[in-house]
Amino acid sequence: MRHSPINRFKGTLLGAFLGESLTSGGEIQFHSCLDLGNMAVLGIQSFIALGRLDLDDWIERQQEESAHFAATDNISISIKIIIATLPVTLFFHESPIKLRQSLLRVVKIWEDDPVVRDGTLAVGYAIALALTEKLNPLTLIPQTIAFLGETPTSIPKKLLRVQNLLEQGAGLSTAQAEFAREEKLSNTIAIAFYCFLSTLEDFRLAVLQATYNDNSQVQNGTSLTSQATGAITGALSGAYNGTSGIPVNWQVLLLQKNSPGWGLTTFSQMLELTDAFVAVWSGVYNLTLNAKEFTEEGCEEAPLSVYAAPRVIRSR
Repeated sequence: MRHSPINRFKGTLLGAFLGESLTSGGEIQFHSCLDLGNMAVLGIQSFIALGRLDLDDWIERQQEESAHFAATDNISISIKIIIATLPVTLFFHESPIKLRQSLLRVVKIWEDDPVVRDGTLAVGYAIALALTEKLNPLTLIPQTIAFLGETPTSIPKKLLRVQNLLEQGAGLSTAQAEFAREEKLSNTIAIAFYCFLSTLEDFRLAVLQATYNDNSQVQNGTSLTSQATGAITGALSGAYNGTSGIPVNWQVLLLQKNSPGWGLTTFSQMLELTDAFVAVWSGVYNLTLNAKEFTEEGCEEAPLSVYAAPRVIRSR
């Protein structure tokens, strides 16, 4: 295996965070104006608490943090929904059927929009292929379109255009001219796939391409569209390259600043949450939380260990 699951899980989330946080000049801003990952963090916390996907619990957590979806422009809301589903993609990435079913269930919580649905499925499926090391850059787009199935949206058509641009060896300026005419979600998805696939092995270059856009509307010194594109590109490239592919100086800078983001008080919390999330996904039993099940009143507690013969413990 090229990268461990925890390496890829962290790469996906850290990649999305960095992609959103980068300015068009390649510098990290520690206070994003979009905060795209707040709902993703709530989803991770729900998975950790319950060990499964529970929409009622997720909705309750969302209602308590309702300000996270108080964006005014549609594209910001749409991208927040896609980033919010990253924990679902990570948790169900091994099974395409469960992945599709779970993503469709979660998307309907917020907005039953065909473009948001297709964008979520496209990004989720690509990340799942990366996590299972089945991502082939030559067949990714046709496979993704097949995963979407029949749809009235323009996303399959635009993904095919991305495929054509890649085959022609078209540069970033050509791709931007093709997809940056309007601030539409389908264009954001398309340019993110282009940035990812055109620099498959280079996380740094992928997100720098995604966040470089001097023609978009600027708010607080940064492009909203660039932040959205950067977050999706970062998640895709992070899943494929893992944390090993993310520049060490960027990771060190985040840890040194330890700045809050995505509704957390420190960046270190994100890493801790990811560790706990991977443990839940892998089926690790939390002895600290469940020790009472193994002890009787009046008995001295002893360290607990679990053993099994080879191939006895089965996958979930």
